[in-house]
Amino acid sequence: MWKRLPAWVYIIAWIATSSAVILQNAHILSDLKFRHPVALTTIHLAFQTLATRLLRRYTNMVDKAKELEATGTMNRDSFLRKIVPVGLLFSASLVLSNWVYLRLSVSFIQMIKAFTPVSVLLVSASFGLKELTRKILLIVSLISFGVALASYGEVEFELIGFLVQALAIGIESCRLVLVQKLLQGFGLDPIASLYYLAPVCLAVNAVILLPVEGFEVFSNAVELVGIPYLLMNACLTFALNLASVSLIGRASGLVLTLSGVLKDILLIAGSWALMGSTITGIQILGYAIALAGLVWFKQQ
Repeated sequence: MWKRLPAWVYIIAWIATSSAVILQNAHILSDLKFRHPVALTTIHLAFQTLATRLLRRYTNMVDKAKELEATGTMNRDSFLRKIVPVGLLFSASLVLSNWVYLRLSVSFIQMIKAFTPVSVLLVSASFGLKELTRKILLIVSLISFGVALASYGEVEFELIGFLVQALAIGIESCRLVLVQKLLQGFGLDPIASLYYLAPVCLAVNAVILLPVEGFEVFSNAVELVGIPYLLMNACLTFALNLASVSLIGRASGLVLTLSGVLKDILLIAGSWALMGSTITGIQILGYAIALAGLVWFKQQ
């Protein structure tokens, strides 16, 4: 079923679900005052773990996992060597990406994320998947300058939030490259990937949650956010992860990040128009330079 769909379907699905999740998470963490990003991520992962197991039990949508286990391709050794490292990166990326909504505006976060394709390229090169040429390095410098200029123009710039977002981008880039290698080498489809990754991420989050936020914050989630809204948010996150892994499986992590350019522009405009974010002329110039670099980069 997954292979019959054209790539543009995955791109549209990813842009729509990613935008919805970003706005919802920002609304929950900032507007609704539920300032617990680890707990919110844990709720998402618990839902995904349960959902993928129900799908395996009652449908044939996770048959790929059964096939891998029956043939011995997915065993204890391969799980520890390939699934667990990706799960660790996935968990860290999710937590840090949610945390920055407590410190930075949605519009500024999306401007910083313009550097993501560069980060993915550098990680891919370190894995031997991409080759760095002089032209590519020039494009990297152009994008980096644009992001730096946009950061300089941020009115409410906060160093800690910026550094955490930069760290999240680096971790996410490593995850994208590893997932690409995992899908190509293992033949995992999107749901089978989530079936294996979600419980690993959930376990990591549970370990982080206890000393950082504590389990009592879940009662605050019910009080401040409400079960129906939390459930809708978890469903959207599940759909986003399916779309992300599907798009990577069809193409590459770079396609996923380049597809986010349009989404980022829409989110920046929406953040300014609907959420009252302040956007300066220097930021617009810097982001325009970064986008020009991205277009040039895509042509390569």
